[in-house]
Amino acid sequence: MKKTLLASTLFALFASQTAVADTETQELRKVIEQQQKVLAELERRLEQTEQRVESTADVVEQTAAKTSSTTIGGYGELHYNNIKNNLNDSTKKEFDFHRFVLFFGHEFNDTTRFFSELEVEHSLAGEGKNGEVEVEQAYIEHDFSQNASGKAGLFLMPVGIMNETHEPDTFYGVERNPVEKNVIPATWWEAGLALNYQAAPGLGFDFGVTSGLNVPTEGSKAYNIRSGRQKVSNAKGDDLAYTGRVKYTAIPGLELAASAQYQSDLTQGAASDTASAVMLTAHAIYSIEDFTVKALYAQWDIDGADAEALGRDEQNGYYIEPSYRISPEFGVFARYNEYDNAAGNSDDTKVTQTNVGLNYWLHEHVVLKADWEQLGGSKDSDGFNLGVGYQF
Repeated sequence: MKKTLLASTLFALFASQTAVADTETQELRKVIEQQQKVLAELERRLEQTEQRVESTADVVEQTAAKTSSTTIGGYGELHYNNIKNNLNDSTKKEFDFHRFVLFFGHEFNDTTRFFSELEVEHSLAGEGKNGEVEVEQAYIEHDFSQNASGKAGLFLMPVGIMNETHEPDTFYGVERNPVEKNVIPATWWEAGLALNYQAAPGLGFDFGVTSGLNVPTEGSKAYNIRSGRQKVSNAKGDDLAYTGRVKYTAIPGLELAASAQYQSDLTQGAASDTASAVMLTAHAIYSIEDFTVKALYAQWDIDGADAEALGRDEQNGYYIEPSYRISPEFGVFARYNEYDNAAGNSDDTKVTQTNVGLNYWLHEHVVLKADWEQLGGSKDSDGFNLGVGYQF
């Protein structure tokens, strides 16, 4: 009897423990199933997050690529002129923020790029104001090969020293030299097509077909070259201009270049007398250590009785400029200029100009300038100029 009772008790106890174990197992399974659902949801959300991160990374990479392909820059210069005119005993004392320029460029790929230059002259532009807002460059450039490239759009003409490179930290003197200003005439840009070919290291050729000059035919500026710049503003295109240049830089420290342009009629058909014209210019730059000397000559020959009657069938000029870089910060220079926009007549219309001064570079691209100036010949004045310029 006792054995039977003990066996019954043990069986009941085992049965109850088994029931408890089954209940706990079922509950554990439920917990595991819930955790599996949670893990599955977490995996789904993680996958979505990874996709978003990848998409964001792609956008960031694309934006970074676009940003690195687009460039911005600019330059500017403030001038103070104190010049006495000895012919009428008047004195010019003037502050002028002469130029504020912004560059925008974009590289589409390794062979095709865009460049532009927007300029505000004399701070204010508009009716009755002294200044202008100008698009000085806006062109597409494409490399056809390692040695050949082309431009299409609005670009600077390949003539002289300063026409293509005129940022204030790159030259001596507050004002740009009068020969390139009045004879070439810098800064000079046109619209059209241009090709550049590098025939050998240090030997390049440029050729362009562009819009041309349109000189006045009446008044005090008749047949004046600088007054003929149309600046690609509804520019008349009856007569195109053809320009070529050869440039040699194979010897370290030496640059030699010569340019020529032909236009069949500088008046764009406005005069009864056709005024075909040829421009020739040549320059040399030689640097040895800290000493540099620059020399340039430019001339225009204009056919036609009207231009000849005014003496403007011949216009020419030259300058020579030695300079010495005393230190990375200081440099001194002297420049002698001579030009004549009516060299074809017997009158004494030649102008001479002498400048002596110094540049002080606060930074490679930030410069303070001062120079003394004297004009002679058909003009008579003297005084000094101060300036500050930058580029970035």
